[in-house]
Amino acid sequence: MLTAVNPKLPMRDIKRTKEFYLNGLNFTEIADHGDYLLIKKDAVEIHFFLFKNLNPRKNYGQVYIRTNNIEELYESISKNGIKIHPNAPLESKPWGQKEFALLDPDHNLLTFGESIGSV
Repeated sequence: MLTAVNPKLPMRDIKRTKEFYLNGLNFTEIADHGDYLLIKKDAVEIHFFLFKNLNPRKNYGQVYIRTNNIEELYESISKNGIKIHPNAPLESKPWGQKEFALLDPDHNLLTFGESIGSV
Protein backbone atom coordinates (compact mmCIF):
# COMPACT_ATOMS: atom_id res chain seq x y z
CA MET A 1 0.00 0.00 0.00
CA LEU A 2 1.33 3.46 -0.88
CA THR A 3 1.88 5.85 2.00
CA ALA A 4 3.82 8.87 0.72
CA VAL A 5 5.71 10.36 -2.19
CA ASN A 6 9.09 11.99 -1.65
CA PRO A 7 10.46 13.86 -4.67
CA LYS A 8 14.13 13.56 -5.58
CA LEU A 9 15.64 16.73 -7.01
CA PRO A 10 19.11 17.49 -8.38
CA MET A 11 21.54 19.76 -6.56
CA ARG A 12 24.97 21.03 -7.55
CA ASP A 13 26.23 21.98 -4.09
CA ILE A 14 24.96 20.44 -0.86
CA LYS A 15 26.04 23.42 1.27
CA ARG A 16 24.11 25.89 -0.89
CA THR A 17 21.06 23.60 -0.99
CA LYS A 18 21.08 23.23 2.80
CA GLU A 19 21.42 27.00 3.28
CA PHE A 20 18.44 27.68 1.02
CA TYR A 21 16.09 25.03 2.40
CA LEU A 22 17.07 25.01 6.09
CA ASN A 23 17.51 28.76 6.59
CA GLY A 24 15.31 30.17 3.83
CA LEU A 25 12.38 27.74 3.86
CA ASN A 26 12.71 26.46 7.45
CA PHE A 27 13.08 22.78 6.60
CA THR A 28 15.06 20.52 8.93
CA GLU A 29 17.79 18.11 7.95
CA ILE A 30 17.07 14.40 8.22
CA ALA A 31 20.38 13.16 6.81
CA ASP A 32 23.42 14.38 4.88
CA HIS A 33 25.32 11.65 3.05
CA GLY A 34 27.58 14.06 1.13
CA ASP A 35 26.06 13.30 -2.26
CA TYR A 36 22.52 12.71 -0.99
CA LEU A 37 20.51 15.02 1.27
CA LEU A 38 17.16 14.42 2.98
CA ILE A 39 15.13 17.30 4.45
CA LYS A 40 11.69 17.61 6.01
CA LYS A 41 9.12 20.20 7.01
CA ASP A 42 5.87 19.10 8.62
CA ALA A 43 4.66 16.13 6.51
CA VAL A 44 6.77 17.02 3.44
CA GLU A 45 10.07 15.25 2.78
CA ILE A 46 12.36 16.08 -0.14
CA HIS A 47 15.47 14.20 -1.23
CA PHE A 48 18.35 15.71 -3.22
CA PHE A 49 21.05 13.94 -5.21
CA LEU A 50 24.37 15.47 -6.19
CA PHE A 51 24.58 16.43 -9.87
CA LYS A 52 27.66 18.65 -10.14
CA ASN A 53 27.34 19.13 -13.91
CA LEU A 54 23.70 20.21 -13.76
CA ASN A 55 22.95 23.20 -15.96
CA PRO A 56 20.32 25.05 -13.89
CA ARG A 57 18.90 26.72 -17.02
CA LYS A 58 18.08 23.25 -18.36
CA ASN A 59 16.70 21.83 -15.11
CA TYR A 60 12.98 21.08 -15.16
CA GLY A 61 12.67 19.67 -11.63
CA GLN A 62 9.32 20.66 -10.15
CA VAL A 63 7.40 19.94 -6.96
CA TYR A 64 3.87 21.02 -6.01
CA ILE A 65 3.54 21.31 -2.22
CA ARG A 66 0.14 21.70 -0.62
CA THR A 67 -0.32 23.80 2.50
CA ASN A 68 -3.19 24.72 4.80
CA ASN A 69 -1.96 28.27 5.50
CA ILE A 70 -0.58 29.79 2.32
CA GLU A 71 -0.60 33.37 3.64
CA GLU A 72 1.55 32.53 6.67
CA LEU A 73 3.94 30.44 4.57
CA TYR A 74 4.29 33.20 1.98
CA GLU A 75 5.01 35.78 4.69
CA SER A 76 7.59 33.53 6.39
CA ILE A 77 9.44 32.80 3.15
CA SER A 78 9.38 36.46 2.12
CA LYS A 79 10.75 37.55 5.52
CA ASN A 80 13.63 35.12 5.05
CA GLY A 81 14.62 36.96 1.88
CA ILE A 82 13.62 34.23 -0.57
CA LYS A 83 12.62 35.66 -3.94
CA ILE A 84 9.20 34.68 -5.25
CA HIS A 85 9.18 33.72 -8.93
CA PRO A 86 8.27 36.86 -10.94
CA ASN A 87 5.71 34.90 -12.98
CA ALA A 88 4.14 33.22 -9.94
CA PRO A 89 3.22 35.70 -7.20
CA LEU A 90 0.72 34.75 -4.51
CA GLU A 91 -2.67 34.73 -6.21
CA SER A 92 -5.90 32.79 -6.58
CA LYS A 93 -6.04 30.56 -9.63
CA PRO A 94 -9.11 29.56 -11.68
CA TRP A 95 -8.49 25.89 -10.75
CA GLY A 96 -9.43 26.53 -7.12
CA GLN A 97 -5.96 27.02 -5.63
CA LYS A 98 -4.18 29.98 -4.08
CA GLU A 99 -0.55 29.62 -5.15
CA PHE A 100 2.92 31.07 -5.40
CA ALA A 101 6.19 29.62 -6.68
CA LEU A 102 9.93 30.06 -6.37
CA LEU A 103 13.13 28.63 -7.80
CA ASP A 104 15.80 27.08 -5.62
CA PRO A 105 19.52 27.64 -6.37
CA ASP A 106 19.46 24.83 -8.96
CA HIS A 107 16.25 26.06 -10.61
CA ASN A 108 14.01 23.36 -9.16
CA LEU A 109 10.56 24.96 -9.25
CA LEU A 110 8.65 24.80 -5.97
CA THR A 111 4.98 25.70 -6.20
CA PHE A 112 3.00 26.04 -2.96
CA GLY A 113 -0.77 25.82 -3.07
CA GLU A 114 -3.83 25.86 -0.84
CA SER A 115 -7.31 24.84 -1.87
CA ILE A 116 -9.76 27.76 -1.90
CA GLY A 117 -12.80 25.89 -3.13
CA SER A 118 -14.07 23.83 -6.00
CA VAL A 119 -13.37 24.71 -9.61
